[in-house]
Amino acid sequence: MKKTKIIFYIITITLITILSSCAKVNEKSIEDIATGNAKMKVSVHDPQVIVAEDGSYYMFGTHMTAAKANSLTDWSMFATGVGARNKLFDNLFDEEKEAFAYVGKNEDGRYSVWAPDVIYNKATGKYMMYFCTTSTYVKSNLCFATADSVEGPYTYQNTILYSGFTSSTVKKTNFYDIMPEDTKITAYVKNGSYNNLEWPNCIDPALFYDKNGKLWMVYGSWSGGIFLLQIDEETGYPIHPEANPDSGVDTYFGKKLAGGGHNSIEGPYIQYDEDTRYYYLIVSYGVLTSDGGYQIRQFRSKTVDGTYLDAKGQTLDTVVDHSDYGVKMMGNYTLPSLDCTYMAPGGQSTFTDSEGKMYLVYHQRFKDGTESHEPRIHQLFSTSDGWLVATPFASNGESLKENGYQSKDVTGTYYILNHGTDISSNENLGKETTFSSGAIKGEYEGSYQVKKGSSDISITIDGVIYKGILIDMTDEAGNPVRCFSAVGDNNQTIWGVHYLENAEDESIN
Repeated sequence: MKKTKIIFYIITITLITILSSCAKVNEKSIEDIATGNAKMKVSVHDPQVIVAEDGSYYMFGTHMTAAKANSLTDWSMFATGVGARNKLFDNLFDEEKEAFAYVGKNEDGRYSVWAPDVIYNKATGKYMMYFCTTSTYVKSNLCFATADSVEGPYTYQNTILYSGFTSSTVKKTNFYDIMPEDTKITAYVKNGSYNNLEWPNCIDPALFYDKNGKLWMVYGSWSGGIFLLQIDEETGYPIHPEANPDSGVDTYFGKKLAGGGHNSIEGPYIQYDEDTRYYYLIVSYGVLTSDGGYQIRQFRSKTVDGTYLDAKGQTLDTVVDHSDYGVKMMGNYTLPSLDCTYMAPGGQSTFTDSEGKMYLVYHQRFKDGTESHEPRIHQLFSTSDGWLVATPFASNGESLKENGYQSKDVTGTYYILNHGTDISSNENLGKETTFSSGAIKGEYEGSYQVKKGSSDISITIDGVIYKGILIDMTDEAGNPVRCFSAVGDNNQTIWGVHYLENAEDESIN
């Protein structure tokens, strides 16, 4: 063999070796993966986050809790506890206690103030807080308060909507201020009690602006489902529509969007995405206890008042078993780097920061023998099919990779977690699977494709195509990870986590 050919052969083998080594992403062994839980140091149930004018963050939740932060990971409480000592409100517990006049106290003799939602009113220049007071699983009302600053104090203005009334108690509400006096109450009462299988429980309000700048309120919990009313910006009061039973529109309660028959659906939040031009209805299913199967689902619509559909093209109405309806975004899960199983995520909301990044906020319980909980904040992205997916770990400043990925960047061991569609205490585990040259082998079998130069990934498992995004981030124990989050047309979301050897690995090309 001539010398030049030998040199060419050596160079060729060297290049193949280099390219082969580049094709494999360095990864940690299971023994070297650090475990932990990035605690938030605050406890806020049904959390909602609003970005203040100076870029700081404010979080509000059930039981008059509130926290603030300059970053999404460093929160401090400034209000907690239902009572006059809590200065979040300046008049809620005045002698009249108007917000509690109808509902009264709970069985334990305490007042309940649940699930607030704060929004900046563009017309009045005021911050508006919508919240609920309640005493039973149907006897509730929605109230609103205003403040000059996001931190408050908030001044209770009025109660705007009531549920749980009967023929003898309806006159204690504003029902006949809205409805004609000859309205037959029998349409809302069954066997002498409020018909909660058809009509809503007036809790869990959430306010949002539509693409045309109109203000809306979505609300409801279990009972007759989720309802929608337009809000008058100038006054803060609902704009009650003309009744249209064929379209699910009631003058008093508004437009029914989903649920009914006392199916477990609550905590509604609607997010409009200018990129996909969809309205996303995000809700909780299940019971909020750690073993109650609490979880987060989504539906979407091109119009603000629906119809809201899932990935199967279904809308949720009254059904016997609703577990197969709605795209399940997350439920109970565990991954190698988590120090315990994460249980019962829910009570969610969304927000967009000053950079245009969208986030999902919710409270999280854990498999630790208690009902303790803390808020979590995960970044949201839209897939090529226009569904929202959350990152597998809490947000820590990550962004989509500017130049995207190539197929070789995905090579390695992944722990795939399928959230399924069950409503149960089952724990979804990350299962070890190998990605290489477009093939998936191990606990899951299938194939994958990466759209070159983008963050889009398509994964096929058992004949189902899941479309999602790839992202590099740091997990809650400090490990650098490469993740995917993807949705299939079976209403299931899968997560994949690849533990990188070090942060430098994310830059390979």
